[in-house]
Amino acid sequence: MKIKTITCHEVYNHGASLQEYALLTYLEQQGHTAETIHYKPHFLSNHFRLWYTNNPTFDKNIVLRLIYNTLKLPKRLIKRKRKKTFDVFSDKYIKTTAKVYKTNEDLKKDLPEADAYICGSDQIWNSFFENGKDPAFYLDFVPDTKLKLSYAASFAIDKLEEDIKPFVKEKISRLDHVAVRESSGKLILEELGFTNAHQVLDPVFLLDPNSWSKLEDGSKEDNKYIFIYDFDSNPLIKQMALKLKKENGWDIITVNELINYADKNYFLKGPDKFLSLIKNASFVISNSFHAVAFSIIFQKDFVVFNRSYKINTRMRDMLGSIGLEQLLILDKKMVQNHKTNAINFSEAQEKLDVLINSSKTYLNNALKQ
Repeated sequence: MKIKTITCHEVYNHGASLQEYALLTYLEQQGHTAETIHYKPHFLSNHFRLWYTNNPTFDKNIVLRLIYNTLKLPKRLIKRKRKKTFDVFSDKYIKTTAKVYKTNEDLKKDLPEADAYICGSDQIWNSFFENGKDPAFYLDFVPDTKLKLSYAASFAIDKLEEDIKPFVKEKISRLDHVAVRESSGKLILEELGFTNAHQVLDPVFLLDPNSWSKLEDGSKEDNKYIFIYDFDSNPLIKQMALKLKKENGWDIITVNELINYADKNYFLKGPDKFLSLIKNASFVISNSFHAVAFSIIFQKDFVVFNRSYKINTRMRDMLGSIGLEQLLILDKKMVQNHKTNAINFSEAQEKLDVLINSSKTYLNNALKQ
């Protein structure tokens, strides 16, 4: 079967790239021909642009805009190296349509040919961001005669705003099969009247650890280390990292640009380095869903913190589904009292295996129809 997927493509985020790769790879393993639609709406197209301002004050004055961009240029040129590493990864591992589409209407006018279409995974339905309001991420462009399904689509929030509910209900009602990533997402759908929605795991769990190890960059660190993946520069994460460093003599390594207390920072590196850093870490501290996911896949000792944005349901639901909710750190007391090497991965893996099998069954059965 020829399958086209749509997700947040080329957003230069490790988790987004790896979940996209995972779904395509699993579909290929099942004998399908799979390809991601190269969809680049305006709100996902400003990454690493050299001449770009998002400040109205500078936009209105050409002289101020020129000065602003000139001052920003040296740092932006350095950051372009990060873009290159991600682009190399995508070119090598993520099969994508040759044509680039910018709007839902573009997709309707020149429909990418396929037997079935899958929307997901990641936060494609998060209405806190623009992607959750874009009909393309609900497969609106696909005719009724074609098979349409979601796989592990995430709202990433507990509740929808009232004004977005009619839009979401209308778009999802056209899908032949619906599966979301979080239990909270399933509750949102039930409130909208969808009683036959499934809950499935993120695509990264469709591949086994050996499959992921093949993507590693192969580099090794000289010393044992804590891996930090922190989008908010959370002071509690810093406190815990420094505490563990003092107690164990571990280095601190990160891939986040603004973490200034790390011994090493690989911000300019791509998803292959991200995988290596998690797999070989002594301890992982993050507020990222996919850092949690790969810590579980590689059975690494880890904790997770809430994000400042309202998107914490992803981590909470994932941990709860396999009995590891105690790893969500909420305050200073939990930081101080946390015991390392206390995760019972055998029990967690038993629960995870059930969820993996259920997720594969949903996807395989939906495509058979």
